[in-house]
Amino acid sequence: MTFLGMPLLRSTRHDHEIPGGQGNIVEDESFAKVSHQHLSNQQLRDNIGHATASIRDKRSEVVAELDDWEALREAGSRAKNQVMENLPEYLAQFEEKFTAAGGIIHWARDADEANAIVTELVEANAPVLENGRREVIKVKSMATQEIGLNEHLETQDIDAFETDLAELIVQLGDDKPSHILVPAIHRNRDEIREIFMEKMPDAGELTNEPAVLAEAARRHLRHKFLTTKVAISGANFGIADTGTLGVVESEGNGRMCLTLPETLITVMGIEKLLPSFDDLEVFLQLLPRSSTGERMNPYTSFWTGKTPGDGPQNVHLVLLDNGRTRALADEHGRTALNCIRCSACMNVCPIYERTGGHAYGSTYPGPIGAILSPLMTGIEVEENGSLPYASSLCGACYDVCPVKINIPEILVHLRNEDVKANHSPVSSQLDTALTGASWMMGDGKRMAAAESGLPLAHKVTGGNQINSLPGIAGAWTSSRDIPGLPEKSFRAMWAEDEARSEEEVRAEEEEEDDEK
Repeated sequence: MTFLGMPLLRSTRHDHEIPGGQGNIVEDESFAKVSHQHLSNQQLRDNIGHATASIRDKRSEVVAELDDWEALREAGSRAKNQVMENLPEYLAQFEEKFTAAGGIIHWARDADEANAIVTELVEANAPVLENGRREVIKVKSMATQEIGLNEHLETQDIDAFETDLAELIVQLGDDKPSHILVPAIHRNRDEIREIFMEKMPDAGELTNEPAVLAEAARRHLRHKFLTTKVAISGANFGIADTGTLGVVESEGNGRMCLTLPETLITVMGIEKLLPSFDDLEVFLQLLPRSSTGERMNPYTSFWTGKTPGDGPQNVHLVLLDNGRTRALADEHGRTALNCIRCSACMNVCPIYERTGGHAYGSTYPGPIGAILSPLMTGIEVEENGSLPYASSLCGACYDVCPVKINIPEILVHLRNEDVKANHSPVSSQLDTALTGASWMMGDGKRMAAAESGLPLAHKVTGGNQINSLPGIAGAWTSSRDIPGLPEKSFRAMWAEDEARSEEEVRAEEEEEDDEK
């Protein structure tokens, strides 16, 4: 059992002015409470442990092949920082180029606006079918999951069909994604077979062999690819100096969605821009190695506006803010927007591996979700203030991040923001204890006075390891041991050493004087 040490009671401080994001980026219950529910699911832990270990090993192998991996990380970090420092200029440049190529830009301040824009475009371009509903096909997209687009379209008599295999599994299972790269990572092949048998009328009898399950999904989606008039995608990159959009994927479903329908609607966060095509040299090496452990993505698609006689002729892009401006305004946390959604941080995180993605309550789980969600919504929204505590601060996420986002540093920053925004200094026993410790450690004389009790404490405990303490301190020692207390503090030992050195010098000087 892990005690995350979260303060319990909330204050009512709300002092931000920039609107926060909406949609599926809000934790309804505290992470500590939800995570304990998932910790008891052994099947979930086995599935995630097996999958993350496999991806982790593949990533390590392909990263080790590159002598300049650290130089690539530095270049990726530098390019994204440049974008964030000049985002308004790059967005204006991108809009000009995209529009000149025949595309249409729509600006959405939040999830509600983005959903309304997409709905209007679908209603204008997708026919009403015999069942009285419209249909669209979708490429895997974190931005559309973030705004809850599928759920919104369903209320507007529009059916959205996910075409990525893992997203299809999640959709048919009435489930939620639990991993950025592998949304159905919490499912094993037996569970997937049961979902397909129940929810795909044309599936027939299936085994749990991956090739059999993939073929069933392929047959199920084929007709949709060939008949649906409107597709919706996300985008991995937007190239500012050409107005180009790019999607990388592994199955080819994205290529079919981006080329076959008459209308293509893309929803992209405003932070996804890169200055120029030259920057792709770096990111197309960083992304596949960090995400799937591959040297390159099997399918990489780029499009610039529309091309007469080739591909979709109605090309729209919804540029989504939804709290990104708020995150950008946080000088200590803004580098979280550099994320390229590779999921490498999740695959090395001991907390994620044990709790799974659903415990984070957000489209963005794992270490990056623990900082991105509260930065986008504000730390005071619902239980998002609990997310920065979902970490052991081991630093593994920072070590593998391809764009060098210092996630542990931002986690500590957000914990401080949470304490200031959501908790009074004495709202719990822990807060009271920490406030007292802060007062004591904030002054050298007070600290020295406290340390003067060490000899007595050492004598009482016999210098042995402490395994149990009474009261609130018992919560700490129930899962941790305190090393044996020393006879003296470091400060006292240092002072004694200094005095001994001075005495030795003095003795040497007196000896030299006597010899003279």
